[in-house]
Amino acid sequence: MTVLDARALNRATLARQLLLDRADVPVLDAVAHLGGMQAQEPQEPFVGLWSRLRSFHPAALCDLLTERHLVRTHLMRRTVHLVTADDLLAWRARHDAMLRGRVLGVYRQELDGVDLDELAAAGRAVLADGEPRSMSELARAVADRWPRPGPRALGEMLVAALIPMVQLPPRGLWRTRAGVRNLPVASWLGREVDPPAPDGSDAVGAALVRRYLAAFGPAASADLRAWSGLAGLPAAIASVREELVSFRDERGRELLDLPDAPRPDPGTPAPVRFLSAFDNAVLGYQDRRRIIDDEDRGLSVTGARVVLVDGRVAATWTVEADTVTVTPLRRLSRADRTAVAEEGRALASFLSDQESDRVRVTG
Repeated sequence: MTVLDARALNRATLARQLLLDRADVPVLDAVAHLGGMQAQEPQEPFVGLWSRLRSFHPAALCDLLTERHLVRTHLMRRTVHLVTADDLLAWRARHDAMLRGRVLGVYRQELDGVDLDELAAAGRAVLADGEPRSMSELARAVADRWPRPGPRALGEMLVAALIPMVQLPPRGLWRTRAGVRNLPVASWLGREVDPPAPDGSDAVGAALVRRYLAAFGPAASADLRAWSGLAGLPAAIASVREELVSFRDERGRELLDLPDAPRPDPGTPAPVRFLSAFDNAVLGYQDRRRIIDDEDRGLSVTGARVVLVDGRVAATWTVEADTVTVTPLRRLSRADRTAVAEEGRALASFLSDQESDRVRVTG
């Protein structure tokens, strides 16, 4: 079985994540290809798409949100993702058990003795008037019936697990600060989420396997689990295995992939790219060494924005007062500093209200 080293996996990841060459595709298609984008920080998808698309205009993403083609919702790993409306409708039921389990993992004591089906019914009754509500407003509306758990536990269980919800615009619009207002998926999209297959088959799980590999492969089953948060996918993998090809990484793990997906030559040059906070190019794996060194792994879970140099995390970046500041994690060559500064100037111009192209590379 062919062994793929870290550099080969890195180049495959960059190609799948649209980071090797900026893509000339519509925003909706890009979000669909990526299997959604991490979006708990509302402005971050704009940076993620700017780094991936050749001609990205923030208004395109805003229009897709307000026109209900893209939505913000709790999905993979119980984190807020920007996904297509079609994917939310198709995938949400497959994530139900995971979402409940993860909220219970945090609030098991508080929610002990609470009948979750009754809680869901009470939440739906409150939302039946069609008015969007914050998590705390929804929790307070049912707190008289369940006073002991407290509003945080009730609210998170309702919003993130029991009732498929979307976070409404203006939350997530360009250069807009807005609180979270939730509405049931059916109210916002005019359709209930797709129910599980009555025969117990898992066509959605199989689709998730294929979609994950298209955006993240080659990858191990543990990587798929780390991205999705779903533990019960071995049967789905088994159902599509004959469609797939296999490799091994340097640790001996089996890696699965779609046969015709891009796996560029490891020597392919990789341009500097600025990633958004919690970017799935880093978070989408259990073994992240293809893109980030072990000693820097903590950056991927603390919300640090990172810079890829030769395809790997080599710096962090911040922006303040129209200036992008890059802090290298290790010494950069003169050529790399020049390339980082050039891409940083382009990013500063994209982010700035005042057409700034100021960038500072420290160290």
